[in-house]
Amino acid sequence: MKLNFEDEKPIFMQIAEGVEDAILTEAFQEEGQIPSITEFSVTYKINPATALKGINMLVEEGIVYKKRGVGMFVAVGAVEKLRQKRKDQFFEHYISGMIEEAKRLNISDEELLGMIERGFRK
Repeated sequence: MKLNFEDEKPIFMQIAEGVEDAILTEAFQEEGQIPSITEFSVTYKINPATALKGINMLVEEGIVYKKRGVGMFVAVGAVEKLRQKRKDQFFEHYISGMIEEAKRLNISDEELLGMIERGFRK
């Protein structure tokens, strides 16, 4: 995971997304332990409160859970939850805008699907 301190996205969100990416790529397995808040703060030279805020976002979403005195672990079903979350975000951020622009340009459903298929073949 790489943090970009120049990015507009807050560091705590970058931490959360980095952990999500690691879960999706199975670098962190379901029921497996993730690094501690201290490890995040030392590795990335950030305030522990910042790391905690990012991890707590994942706890609130049911992606990660805490075992008191042991650490943080990836929840069962986290991969599927994250895939659905990312698909929903993909639709909101990319597909909706693309469809709106296609309508403004009078691009038919068939033309748009053809363009998408052409993009996949590249």
